[in-house]
Formats: sequence, C-alpha cells, structure tokens
Amino acid sequence: MTDAPHATADPFAVTVRGVGEPHPARAALRAAGPIVRAEAPAGGPAWIITDDALAREALVHPHIVKDPAYAPAYWDPRIAGLEPAAAAQMSLTTFDGPAHTRLRRAHAPLFTARRMQDYSERITRFARDQLTGLADAGETVDLMADFTTRFPLTVVCDVLGVPLDRIDQAIAACRGMHSADPQEVGAAMAAFGELAAAALSNDQDGLAAELRGRVPDEITEAQLHYLIFTLIYAGQLTTDPSLGFLLARVFDVDRDTAAAETTIEEFVRETLRLHSPAPFSLWRFTSADIELAGVRLPARSPVLIDIQGINTDPGRSIGPDLTFGAGPHYCTGAQLAQLELSAVVEVLRADFPDARLAVPFAELRQTDLGGIQGSRLTSLPVKLRG
Repeated sequence: MTDAPHATADPFAVTVRGVGEPHPARAALRAAGPIVRAEAPAGGPAWIITDDALAREALVHPHIVKDPAYAPAYWDPRIAGLEPAAAAQMSLTTFDGPAHTRLRRAHAPLFTARRMQDYSERITRFARDQLTGLADAGETVDLMADFTTRFPLTVVCDVLGVPLDRIDQAIAACRGMHSADPQEVGAAMAAFGELAAAALSNDQDGLAAELRGRVPDEITEAQLHYLIFTLIYAGQLTTDPSLGFLLARVFDVDRDTAAAETTIEEFVRETLRLHSPAPFSLWRFTSADIELAGVRLPARSPVLIDIQGINTDPGRSIGPDLTFGAGPHYCTGAQLAQLELSAVVEVLRADFPDARLAVPFAELRQTDLGGIQGSRLTSLPVKLRG
C-alpha cells in the first residue's frame, strides 16, 4: 500500500472567478491521482476521490459511511458543516445500512418522476408568475437577488404542503443557516420547525402529510419536523445556485448552436453536469481501516467525492454523471430539481424570447463559498423584455 499524493492546490478555498472558469484546484486534483490527500477545513487530512470508477466504488463501500459519529474526534461540527450524529438525530443524509433503507423507502415513492409530474403545471405557473412580476417591476433585474432563492422555495414548500404565505419565513430561515452566529442558526432551525408544523397541520394536503403516514411508527413529531427541514433546506441550497448558472447559459447569446438546439431536458442536464449543484459529495467517513486504490485509509478518515471534477473530466467516458450522486444515497429530490429548472427554461423561451443579459456574459462572476459548499453567481442582471 502507498500514501495518497498531496493536493498541490487548496480545493476548499474561497475564490471569485469568471462564470466559465473552472475552479483552480480541479485539474490539479485530477492530475495528482485517483485519490488525493488534502487539508480539511476542520483540520487534519481528508481524502478526495477524483476518478469516476473509484467514486462509484466508494459510494457503495460498506465501510465508507455518512454518520458524523465517525468524523475525526477533534473536528468542530460547525466548521465542518456536519449534521448531528445519526444516533442523536434521524436523517436520510446520515443514516447508513438497513436504517437508511427503511427511511428512504418512506421518502422515495413521494419523489418519483411520475409523482413530480403531477406538480408540473403548478411549477410552471410559479415560474411564469414570478418572472412576469419581475419583468413588470423594472427594466433590469438581478435574478440572483431574490428569484433564484424564492422560486425553488416556493416549489418545495408547495409540494410539501407549507402554506405559500410562509415563503418569506422560509427564505429568512435558509439565509439564517449561513450565519456564523449560533443564535441566528438556532432561530432559523426554530423557524423550520414552524414551517414543518404548518405543512403537517390538518388542513394541509401535501407530501409532508403523506410522509408522516409512511415513516416508521416510532418516529416522533420532532424527528419528522427535522426530516421536513432537510427537504426544504436542501431544496433551496442546491437548486438556487444551479438556477443561476442555468439562467446565465440561457441568456448567453454566444453559446454554440448545438447547445441552443438541444431539448430543454438535455440543456438542463448538461448545465448540471458543468455546474454541479454540489461540487463535492457530503462528508463520508471510514468506519474501519480500509484500502482504496492501493491507499490505506485509517478508521475515521474523512472522504469526499470530487463530483465537479469527475463530471467535467475531459477524459470521462460517456454515461451517467455524478450530479445527483450514485448508490443508496442518490439524491431523493433529483426529479423535482430537474423539473423546476426545465420549467424556468420553458417559460423563458415561450414568454420572454427577447430576454438578454444586461452585461456581457464574460463579466459574470461566481463565488466559491468555501469548504464543501458550491459556487454561486454574484449577480445576474437581466433585461427580461429585451
């Protein structure tokens, strides 16, 4: 066995770069090898997988787990961005094995392509109403200022059964989760609890109420609230930045003809491949000493999949990408996210054919938020009526 090569660039650095510029660490990680050692934001070593086949192996490896209880003992969960350990808080994103399978079975039937299509007309109407309102409000609008947050939250709240007069509360709660002040984060979590309770009230008809009837009987109301929180927060956290990049590509008049002539679904999928909603997987940890690609990883080693790097590898084989992961933790909301993004493109092509950027495409900038968070456009000024 050998040691993994060390990363020569910081993959977790906060950067500001052009909309089409790759992260400066992506190529360096890939060139270093299929598994690379880097300094984790919370301290100590982390291992980053840069090879597609090895990533898929790791995503189903029985000793590479999601439970934060296996994180390095010296890690600060706040700095690392960890959820509570599985024993402390039930979550789809921290459970492994049979416990995860049982919980996923409660969620998965609610978010199939067929179920999500039932909401297609409503989602399209939300996109049309919000974009029309922005177009009526002024000649130039920054779609990153509110739309990319409000639209996906409107959709996920509607699907779950959260009353739509609570959308501003949901926006404030999502933004509060990014605060460095623990009290603000606590207030945001309390707000999410209120949103979950509203979705579960007797007069609401949404997927949250269906989920209540599908989860194991021993799940408490507080645990159910947390499950609904993860659906709302994840529904905004990843779709928001993806929507910005999608819109930028829609408005890029210099994009190649082939991209302009693809179907909406293909256009959305290609955008997600180029600008992965999550550049890395969530943290995983080794539950025992293991060997991976000839590299020994001690127990409690942090492991990441470089989704963005693998998806954009010039040498990758044609086939399924890793945008929504793979294996048992494949993203539950993948169908909903793609439907949302497709609805926005559909409305723009049909209702706003003259829409264009208010600045040259080359002037758009994206900010890498640091850690395992993704990047987001700093602004997207647009003239919706040309």
